[in-house]
Amino acid sequence: MTRLAILFDNFGPYHIARMLGASAHLDVVAVEATPRGTEYAWDKPTVPAPLHYLPLAKSGTVRDIVAELEAKLAPLDIAAIALPGWSSRAAFASLIWARQRAIPAILMSETNAWDFERKPVAEWVKRRIVAHYSAGLVTSDSQERYLVDLGLAEAAIFRGYNAVDNAYFSRAAAAAAMPDGLSEAIRGRYFLTSNRFIEKKNLARLLDAYAAFRRGRSDDPTDWPLVLLGDGELRGALEAQRAALGLTEHVLMPGFRQIDELPRFYGSAGAFVHASTTEQWGLVVNEAMASGLPVAISKRCGCAEVLVDDGVTGLLFDPLDTAGITHALETLTDRSRAATLAAAGRARVYQWGPERFGSGIAQALDHGVSRLQHPTIVDRIALSGVARR
Repeated sequence: MTRLAILFDNFGPYHIARMLGASAHLDVVAVEATPRGTEYAWDKPTVPAPLHYLPLAKSGTVRDIVAELEAKLAPLDIAAIALPGWSSRAAFASLIWARQRAIPAILMSETNAWDFERKPVAEWVKRRIVAHYSAGLVTSDSQERYLVDLGLAEAAIFRGYNAVDNAYFSRAAAAAAMPDGLSEAIRGRYFLTSNRFIEKKNLARLLDAYAAFRRGRSDDPTDWPLVLLGDGELRGALEAQRAALGLTEHVLMPGFRQIDELPRFYGSAGAFVHASTTEQWGLVVNEAMASGLPVAISKRCGCAEVLVDDGVTGLLFDPLDTAGITHALETLTDRSRAATLAAAGRARVYQWGPERFGSGIAQALDHGVSRLQHPTIVDRIALSGVARR
């Protein structure tokens, strides 16, 4: 099969699942740019066959990375290289290497124009970098429109980037025992959210909305508690808010969990909520839907555009509207309504699994090979300048 190198900065479960999906169509070399990265607290996953694992050195300049790519990838007869975005040192080096080897680079992107305020100078620089890519892989119309705005031809953009291992979550959630520390009495009767505890995840407002949900309900701690799964810099502030709202018995914070533990939460929860004020995608929503949970999510999640038809495959709310979040929580406690949403949601997310990533990246490779991009001298100078910085 045609050989494709796929680079991610630091491998997690999502990356392995996607690359395995691609391996049904292509011979995949899995390039890990920062094997010791610490942004996420994942256990280091095993890179299984048929993937060929290629870790890069711990550190080095862009020139060093280009030389390492030449030494390690050039002998492998790579047809193309797929890269996640346009801002990492490894991506810059890979684009320079691909140009030198005259092979196409594929841009894997989950960015939307509305993620945050855009600055004209930065957007001009991005256009010069995107000019080095011969094809793109996205999931939503918004992601595609942003790449078109940055100069990539619409015909060069394919679908399937944002995927998790749906089959794993569905199977494991169905067979999972109750998580340690949670009472069997709340099985199927608690709200679950899973995030890093950082500002954009909007957990403080979610706590306020949950406090409003509790008003008029019993004080029974088994009556739809809220489980905040994850950890991060705001943990102390969230614990203080929980106490101030009188929710210590109703809001549980069991910490960060690895992928092999997550299905125990997805399989025992009653509903999933994701309240971010901005989120390029939100793969935890894929996980929850694949596990059979009804979901209520922020309209500012990128996945909302593809996965959630409001009132059909899930519920949508304005993340700045506390009352709206409360209403969504109340709706999810309706068992009949929740079951209908969950069934439709699971059917929807199964359209966007690793198989879709695999077919999309294969289409992008074919397009890139047949229509190799040739960046201008201005594009080359801009890339080199950014890379040096």
